[in-house]
Amino acid sequence: MNHIEHLLKSLFVMASMVEARDPYTGGHLWRVSQYSRILAEDGGLPATDVARIALGGFLHDLGKIAVPDAILNKPDQLTVEEYDIIKTHPEVGSRLLADHPLAELARTAVLSHHEMPNGRGYPQGLSGDQIRVDASIVGICDAFDAMTSTRPYRRGMPAEKALGIIQANLGGQFHAVWGARFIKLGEAGHLDHIVGHSEPGIPLQHCPMCGPTIVVSRHHRTGDHVYCHHCGGEAEVRREGIRLSIAPTGRRGTIKDLEPEIDNGLLDDLVRESSRHLAGNVTA
Repeated sequence: MNHIEHLLKSLFVMASMVEARDPYTGGHLWRVSQYSRILAEDGGLPATDVARIALGGFLHDLGKIAVPDAILNKPDQLTVEEYDIIKTHPEVGSRLLADHPLAELARTAVLSHHEMPNGRGYPQGLSGDQIRVDASIVGICDAFDAMTSTRPYRRGMPAEKALGIIQANLGGQFHAVWGARFIKLGEAGHLDHIVGHSEPGIPLQHCPMCGPTIVVSRHHRTGDHVYCHHCGGEAEVRREGIRLSIAPTGRRGTIKDLEPEIDNGLLDDLVRESSRHLAGNVTA
């Protein structure tokens, strides 16, 4: 890896460690990044902007490192006070990026992905053209993935329903032009290979015992063991051609088995893709 790639890798690793704390959001950062890349490309943005926005999509939840697990994984509706804590994550993420040499590539998406055209978003209450394209795109993609993914308090909804909600809130919660473009991509099936996946070609798996996400990587083979970071249960990977599944073994993982894992192969792929377009446009 060259210097820029090492710096990019440090950002991807930071974000992945935050995601690893939450047993329900496996693959969320990858999916939001991929949706963001597809939407930016479809909108005709230059390759450097597409790469920057995809990076912002992966880093957008960096500030959730400061949200207590009891709130992040609460199975019931949040109280007003708990929601106020959740709403601190964009500013926390922006501060975490502050001294990183590549901070400006992702700061807008991290800080402003919950802003809304109607001014009712957070943390700054920006509206209309005050919200930069990075934040508008990542905000749409983040909301779509949140709606179509299972959380402790509800099952994920079908993509068609989530697209309908975006349609109903164009110009309010979501940027009208970018939101309409995203809906067209979804209706045309251009997002199907990402919905419900944790990386290319790998369908998202759920714990057979208690329900949260168990991330299986492309490197796992039949007979490998994976673990639920919520209940500690062990499952065995099964591959039959292109079909992938997991089955409970009835055992529990050891402390070492349950340590947070980073898929370095996936991150290295993302780093190379980002570096290819960004290396000539950053100084570090």
